[in-house]
Amino acid sequence: MLEVGTKAPDFKLPDQNGEIHSLSEYKGQKVVLYFYPKDNTAGCTKQACSFGELYPQFRENGAVVLGVSKDSVASHKKFEEKYGLPFTLLSDTELTVIKAYDVWKEKKNYGKVSMGVVRTTYLIDEKGVIVKAMDKVKAAENPTDMLNILTE
Repeated sequence: MLEVGTKAPDFKLPDQNGEIHSLSEYKGQKVVLYFYPKDNTAGCTKQACSFGELYPQFRENGAVVLGVSKDSVASHKKFEEKYGLPFTLLSDTELTVIKAYDVWKEKKNYGKVSMGVVRTTYLIDEKGVIVKAMDKVKAAENPTDMLNILTE
């Protein structure tokens, strides 16, 4: 996980519509950048839907929400449409941003060891500096926790 106080690595990734986004285009706004394992899984769906429900409050507090996983653009599009998600989902099939943000880790599931995305959320300030970093977050609680941090 990247440390609080460090400059957030810039990136260029396609969203669910195939449009390219970079972190630098959000300068002047706070960014909630959350990394999740997979579209349409129970925890990831809870987390995304909760971010979706709270999205107007994130916007009122000057923040955008960006979700990142290694799923394809097409998978993100289906996920967005199925749940009516109002925010941007970024596709990192090459794992470049996932690795740059140090969220690609060894995971143990039912005794089986594999590599995967550890659910992690960063709050990045208007200047592109990480001001909060949370790893191994609880999917259902993470959006509310981040909104509380934002409004403190």
